[in-house]
Amino acid sequence: MIKVGVIGAGHLGKIHLNILSNSDFDLIGFHDTDVVNSEKLASEKGYVFFKEIDSLINLIDAAVIVSPTTTHFEIAKKCINNGNHIFVEKPLTTNSKEARIINKLANEKNIIGQVGFVERYNQAFISCREFIDQPKFIESHRLSDFNPRGTDVSVIMDLMIHDIDIILNINQSKVKKIDASGVSIISSTPDIANARIEFENGCIANLTSSRISLKKMRKTRIFQENAYISINFLEKDFQVVKIRDKDTNDNENSLIIKNNLGQEKVIFFENPDINEINSIEAELNDFFHSIKNKSESKVSLNDGLMALEVAEEIMSQL
Repeated sequence: MIKVGVIGAGHLGKIHLNILSNSDFDLIGFHDTDVVNSEKLASEKGYVFFKEIDSLINLIDAAVIVSPTTTHFEIAKKCINNGNHIFVEKPLTTNSKEARIINKLANEKNIIGQVGFVERYNQAFISCREFIDQPKFIESHRLSDFNPRGTDVSVIMDLMIHDIDIILNINQSKVKKIDASGVSIISSTPDIANARIEFENGCIANLTSSRISLKKMRKTRIFQENAYISINFLEKDFQVVKIRDKDTNDNENSLIIKNNLGQEKVIFFENPDINEINSIEAELNDFFHSIKNKSESKVSLNDGLMALEVAEEIMSQL
């Protein structure tokens, strides 16, 4: 059994604790600096509460770090030096300098590290991934109503970084240029931001994030040669629209258009099955198997670093 502990027992930490208590991991307990709430949680759920972080990490093989972002660096470094594999909720750290240190230290100590970019495990994204091929234009909107939880960082680090990671994953090309703007409305850091990212392979990505919206939205639209893909991360659904040349088998009921050259094209829809999964459970299962098989995580510490580097470039222009 791989012994695991959770560090941070807030909203998300409780979700991780619940899933880990019914997983292949052996859940040893959790640590949080809020003693009153932690003792209450331990009493209600039966989890073991460790007042001292060292007491917990000395008993475990792996740590799931779900504490505030500002604490990630010191906790991750402590765990790595202690020989613990680490799962760290996004963003990996508050800045890329810290992320490089964590990445380098984990490599030196042969530590498996994974970043909690949960949208990589969204059932809609997983199901449509095979249809994405050399995107030319990507547009993402991630809007949320205001929630004080998460405002320890800007909207770029809180929300947009999910879409940054998704875009870097589906378009694996170096960033050529970034233009961005954003404003603070309620928080001391930007609450609304827009970024235009140009890649060396010619792909353009336009990202908008807001945490003071009246309605929630988590949509990404991908345009590529002869195809359009729309992913609704919130509803866990997607659409794939394709275009092909008209042939003799097409009838009058087919959706046919003519392009600017007068060529007849047929528009059709792909309707693949979507396998329902629990995204957090899926990412924790991957973390378990990465440790067991001594293999790199699907969402590595280096992925976390690259997303931070792009996020920092965006923030530098605000």
